Amino acid sequence: MGHLTTDNIYERARESPALITAGFQKFFDTEHLKSDLKGRSVRGGAVTMTAQVAQFLLQTGSTVVLSRLLTPHDYGLIAMVTAITAFAALFKNMGLSAATIQRAEINHHQISTLFWINVAVGIVLALFLVLAAPIISWFYGEPRLTNITLVLASTFIFSGLTVQHDALLRRQMRFSALAVIETGSMVIGIITAVVLAWYGMRHWALVGLSVGTAICNAVLVWGFCGWRPCLPVRGAGVSSMLAFGGHITGFNIANYFARNFDKILLGRFCGAGILGLYSRAYSIMMLPIDQIRVPLQSVATPALCHIQNDFVIYQKYFTKLVSLIAFLTMPLIVFLFVCGDQTIHLLLGSQWSGAASIFKILAIAAFIQPVVSPAGLVLVSLGQSKRYLKWGVFNSIITVVSFIVGLPWGAVGIATSYAIVNYLLVFPCLWYCFRRSPMSIAAFMQAVLRPIIASVCMGAAIFPCYLFLQNQSDIMVIGTCFVLGLSAYLLVWVLIPGGSQTLREFRSYVPLMFGKKIRP
Repeated sequence: MGHLTTDNIYERARESPALITAGFQKFFDTEHLKSDLKGRSVRGGAVTMTAQVAQFLLQTGSTVVLSRLLTPHDYGLIAMVTAITAFAALFKNMGLSAATIQRAEINHHQISTLFWINVAVGIVLALFLVLAAPIISWFYGEPRLTNITLVLASTFIFSGLTVQHDALLRRQMRFSALAVIETGSMVIGIITAVVLAWYGMRHWALVGLSVGTAICNAVLVWGFCGWRPCLPVRGAGVSSMLAFGGHITGFNIANYFARNFDKILLGRFCGAGILGLYSRAYSIMMLPIDQIRVPLQSVATPALCHIQNDFVIYQKYFTKLVSLIAFLTMPLIVFLFVCGDQTIHLLLGSQWSGAASIFKILAIAAFIQPVVSPAGLVLVSLGQSKRYLKWGVFNSIITVVSFIVGLPWGAVGIATSYAIVNYLLVFPCLWYCFRRSPMSIAAFMQAVLRPIIASVCMGAAIFPCYLFLQNQSDIMVIGTCFVLGLSAYLLVWVLIPGGSQTLREFRSYVPLMFGKKIRP
């Protein structure tokens, strides 16, 4: 019968349509992944983290360059539109990528049907933004937003073409391919933006960044994922997947307001300049955090789905995930809080000095947020999407109310309210997400207590150094505080009972990163 490849599947299918399903089955089966799940997770995490480091350097470099070629007003204009397009983006996926990853068994006809649903949704969203462009311009009182919205609408068409292909790559834990796709797309987008900014295209440079990235991403995803859809099939058995995806989409809609209503309020009542400062401070704060949290969670999501029925292994895996995220993010946030003024000045320049106070307040919220957010993965990986939606609605209502309360004090007031609410919701979030699951609040606290103590001690160690050096150059302050902070953090970590053992466990992941397998 011969070996089936992607190129000859459809040719052979003329003789027997069943060959389509058989030929593409390799994209759907996951049983082979379980034999070395930890090894694949660690290697995938290493690849993804390496890619995130590259992307962090690219984003940091582009931020330094573009912030000097563009103005806060340029960023504010784009932030006005992206606050709206971000809402439309919630529907382009429809939660169907998560459904593809989470489901234990899927087939060619199901994924093909989901593919065409995503394509149709992408086209509808693009048309919606075209019609909404004049309204967005009227709402903000800014005529230039009409054309900006019209161009950004095209990105939804390209996004709709990639949802299922990207999900299949993640389901198969092909993180090397995903790393190339994401990094390559970013490079093209950044090059487009810098060229446009250099030639004086102002805010259009940032539009070019989004469009160039979307087009390149679509081309690369289709190149790396050999799966090709057939026509949609009635009765393919996707109703339960649509319901799961609907709950995920509902959560994303609720979460949108928790993540973007602050920007909408600032853009409407405080203007593009203040919004530009706030959005840049938020972006700079989230940039290093996302380089750590996003790759680890993207690797953990399919792994947790694969082991959802083994509660013992599940808890061990999840606590290790939370511990690793806390180990990496908490000291980083403390460092950024102490050296916030120098960080903003070094990265963005003196014209952005107004963002420093906002940046420091957001750092307080960011200290705990990266380790609490994975709690939602428990609900998703266990298929409890309806409860996931309910939590998203509750969290969004409380957060939006906090934005409204802080608005009279401008960007600083909103950032302060946001930080307070993040801490008030920690234990309600953990209690709700861990109910009827392998996880517990006690196990979570045990995973994060050591990095909390070590990070706070690190902050106490570097703050006097910061005060002594604050009149020196930015590089001198940041470099000295970083070296001192890292040394203090690791010293406190190993002095805490069990700290040395945990570090050895983290170090044991290194051989796995280079392909060494472990016994299942």
